[in-house]
Amino acid sequence: MSQKSPLQAKKKGFTMPHTFVILLVIILFAVALTWIIPSGEYARVEDPVSGKKVVDASTFNYVENVHVNIQDIPMLIIKAFSANADLIMLILLSGGAIHMLTASGALQALIATIVRKFSNRVEVFIPLLMLVFALICTTQGVNTFIGFAPITVMLAMSLGLDSIVGVGIILLGGAIGFATGTLNVSTTLVAQKIAELPNYSGIGYRWVCFVVYYIVTCLWLVRYAKKIQRNPELSPMYDLDKNSEFKNASLDEFGTLDTRKILSILALVVALIAIVYGCIKLDWDFAEQSAVFLVLAVAVGLIAGFDANKICAEFMNGTKKMLTAAFIIMFARAIGSVLSAGRITDTIVHSMAVVLSDLPAALLGVGMLVANTLINVVLTSGSGQAAAVMPIMIPLSDLLGVTRQTCILSFNFGDGFCNYILPTSTALMGILGAANVPYDRWMRFMWKMFAIWLGIGAVLVVIAQLIQYGPM
Repeated sequence: MSQKSPLQAKKKGFTMPHTFVILLVIILFAVALTWIIPSGEYARVEDPVSGKKVVDASTFNYVENVHVNIQDIPMLIIKAFSANADLIMLILLSGGAIHMLTASGALQALIATIVRKFSNRVEVFIPLLMLVFALICTTQGVNTFIGFAPITVMLAMSLGLDSIVGVGIILLGGAIGFATGTLNVSTTLVAQKIAELPNYSGIGYRWVCFVVYYIVTCLWLVRYAKKIQRNPELSPMYDLDKNSEFKNASLDEFGTLDTRKILSILALVVALIAIVYGCIKLDWDFAEQSAVFLVLAVAVGLIAGFDANKICAEFMNGTKKMLTAAFIIMFARAIGSVLSAGRITDTIVHSMAVVLSDLPAALLGVGMLVANTLINVVLTSGSGQAAAVMPIMIPLSDLLGVTRQTCILSFNFGDGFCNYILPTSTALMGILGAANVPYDRWMRFMWKMFAIWLGIGAVLVVIAQLIQYGPM
């Protein structure tokens, strides 16, 4: 009989508020700030290269104070939703399409096939499985794979490894894909929209970051796995894994990679290539990307042999999972709307610029990375943090001479990697809970990896600033 995980026990005492509650508190705090901070503004001038409006650092002036009232909040939230309707539609439709792939069994079968073929070679199957999760998480959050935790833990245990390797394959692989922001709709595209940058611009350097993080993280996890193979007692999970319910699990339920499932995976690859090409070469916006995901969802459903009713039902199940992200964007963008309505955004930016102006230019991006990491402690939603923070960070980067792409990269790293040590992260706690891995045992393994991630992020951000990573 397996031991009961502390994650399954009923928690007492303080409970972390819902993300909506946190955002509402921040909105109310922003309203209060409009009554405390004096209004001010910079003049905006047109950048001769990009044609975008940028802050003129020499023109800050205080202006007549404007106060926002509590009764203004509902309309500001609704206007934020209307202003981002195209982005919200993209998030909903991408969720529906990816869920259709999961419902077809294509992703599960792909993972099971890799496991069967390379299960006796730790140095091969761990990087391969991590790559699968990393690539898929370039478009989706890691919480998509909570249901996959038992299978990867079962696999790890069958090879004499521990459950930390099992969940690490998902969490570390997913972290790389999500946090480097190559194709991420809910973080990179939200931030680029606010920064008025072309969709997926700067993707080349983000792929470089992806590769760097992938190599280092694979080496770390493979090294740990081989250490546990040699001496299982070194595992933080040694005592709990001896009685784990996952020791006798089976791969059979994940099926085989038949023709239908192979075609479904190929449909995903074609869709992602089309989106990247369309955004870079054809100037596609959110509407065109949404259409691609809609076609992908229907195509996968047909390939899988679903009837019309089944396609509709699974598609709606997928979009429902993304509703929270959509509403988070609506609430978070209202924060910027409150600051703008009170005309205090530029005042805050001016104050931050004064504080940071003494830092060497190459380290300004690192300062933004640290700031976003700290902000993520209370606002773990990537889309919410992008919507809330970017209206301040973008003009600040203009003032300090940090490129907007570097600013967004700092946000990607600060928001993304922090999610794998925070007990408030739904993806982390969901996967740990599904695998019966206590949070404290995970952190005994994870804290060094997180420190390495931060160090790599700082170096990559410095390089981005030195090469004037652009456009803008």
